[in-house]
Amino acid sequence: MKYVLFICTPVGGEELSPEEIADDSRFTEYIDLVRSRDVVKGGARLRPSSDATTVRVQGDEVLLTDGPFVESKEYVAGFDIIEVADLDEAIALASRHPAALGGGSVEVRPVWE
Repeated sequence: MKYVLFICTPVGGEELSPEEIADDSRFTEYIDLVRSRDVVKGGARLRPSSDATTVRVQGDEVLLTDGPFVESKEYVAGFDIIEVADLDEAIALASRHPAALGGGSVEVRPVWE
């Protein structure tokens, strides 16, 4: 079954560059784990929520707002698409993600198939 893991970071929290993540043992160990199990089927790291543009349409007018669509204590910093046996396995994997261990969170959401 496929799930998306939304990797959430606290607003104002530590924002690691891709190079810093590549050198961080917390992330490299997790990446090695998921690669060895061949469960990650896609994903991406996202730029900070301050770089977001939100689009709304009212009638014929397109309204643009700088920033995310809602203010929150956390923002989605990336996502992984995984394929595992069930929700328990997805939760077990998410609980080992460095974001969940380092003050952020990982939202696990099943994919319609």
